[in-house]
Amino acid sequence: MRFDVVTLFPEMITGAASYGVTGRAIEREIVSLSVWNPRDYTCDKHKTVDDRPYGGGPGMVMKYQPLHDAVKQAKLAGSAAAKVVYLSPQGKPITQRLLSEACQIPQLILVAGRYEGVDERFVNRDCDEEWSVGDYVISGGELAALVVIDAITRLLPGVLGHEESAQQDSHINGLLDYPHFTRPEQLEGCSVPDVLLSGHHADINSWRMKQALGRTWQRRPDLLKNMNLSAEQNDLLQQFKSEVE
Repeated sequence: MRFDVVTLFPEMITGAASYGVTGRAIEREIVSLSVWNPRDYTCDKHKTVDDRPYGGGPGMVMKYQPLHDAVKQAKLAGSAAAKVVYLSPQGKPITQRLLSEACQIPQLILVAGRYEGVDERFVNRDCDEEWSVGDYVISGGELAALVVIDAITRLLPGVLGHEESAQQDSHINGLLDYPHFTRPEQLEGCSVPDVLLSGHHADINSWRMKQALGRTWQRRPDLLKNMNLSAEQNDLLQQFKSEVE
């Protein structure tokens, strides 16, 4: 899969993406990453990429032409099936389902805005979608782009050390993840649950499902409203509720 990021701070993207899961995926050529600076596509000696907003108001707005030309070059360097996404507080919320679907896109062009935003004509003419990392505002889209790249990369085949790792994360099946434990078995009076030491895989799986259901009920009950729980899951959730009460 190919990622392209349109950004005024290319080093911010390439530097952070060189570490961890994403960095290893790039080294192994499972994904590729390119950055495009709108300043390289300006037509004046000052490399101007922003201007005052029409109608007045604070801040500056990123100009259409440098962004348009940067996206155009990114498309020429990649696939005809590229999707252009503007990372914006006004966009659709980024969910695990959206990210899983994005894994099928051969080229994803992520546009990181700055200042007060970008010229709306760029959003309407050049972008396929707007995505948001949450109901809050950050100083630019670079951090959001890195979140998207990391979250998609770890879903791609061959990226993680264990193929099932990504499939057991929170939100993959609509639920939050179950609790995890490792050595030592005893820690200041707190013990690892006996079932995890039993070696009985069916019991372990049942316990993990109950914990995932219970944790979701406690912390994100809104997620359960969108799920059709099986009879077994409903029974496990009722068991969890009885135990905590």
